[in-house]
Amino acid sequence: MDEIVNRIAGSALQVFDLEDYYIDGIRTELDIAPWLEQGFLLKEKDFRQYLNDHDWSQYTGHYVALFCSTDAIIPAWAFLLVTIHLSGFAAKVVNGSLEQLETSLYQDRLQSIDFGAYRDSPVIIKGCARKAVPTNAYLLAAQFLKPHARSIMYGEACSAVPLYKRK
Repeated sequence: MDEIVNRIAGSALQVFDLEDYYIDGIRTELDIAPWLEQGFLLKEKDFRQYLNDHDWSQYTGHYVALFCSTDAIIPAWAFLLVTIHLSGFAAKVVNGSLEQLETSLYQDRLQSIDFGAYRDSPVIIKGCARKAVPTNAYLLAAQFLKPHARSIMYGEACSAVPLYKRK
């Protein structure tokens, strides 16, 4: 019988798995609508009182996505003020959804990677993930890899979609 050879394991193909760069920690959404009059009107004095009375220590070490679930028009300073209260407790605060928070975390992480290790290599950006990897993280990875990689594919080694090949 012929020996089964794993050609992928023996190739120069490098797998870039975004899950390897996932930042562990608790993700928390914080909606400011309950601190508004009927969920829509920001009364500065009342808003400040809600913030002063709130237990901010519950967000210690959390990654916080700050948002308003209503169509209220919120002045920029309100989100800044909430962020000031969260600082010293939360590990990171972004204005937006959990997906925007995740994108921001990946952006921070990917900017710290030395992509020179992928120089002149064929790279596959692994597509299947068990963790929540936002689409924007894949876009960032492709942008960071392109100046270095000889080629970029997406998916799994057995069924990759070619994306880029240096001329």
